[in-house]
Amino acid sequence: MRTHQEIDERSLALHRLVAERVMRDPALLEKARKTVVRWRGTVSIASQPYLEEWERLIDQGVEACLAMAVEDSQKAAALRQSSPFAGVLTNRERFAFLKSWQREHEA
Repeated sequence: MRTHQEIDERSLALHRLVAERVMRDPALLEKARKTVVRWRGTVSIASQPYLEEWERLIDQGVEACLAMAVEDSQKAAALRQSSPFAGVLTNRERFAFLKSWQREHEA
């Protein structure tokens, strides 16, 4: 079983991949915005502040949003747990990343 730190490290690495993808295609930020809007109506009250923060970051633009997405801090790690970037990567890309991560980090 993975530790919380390992899960956070994997999430950070995955968001670095997402950031590369969004930088190549900034229109994908709009996909994240739509995800935030959709989730705001369905997630628990406890998750709302994270979605509000993502919405604020998206409103600031690609650079500000992606800077937080790949920041190595407790705040960014907490935000990544409610990341609106689901769907930016294809299933194939995400599975390839997870498979590679697992191979590289097996004990």
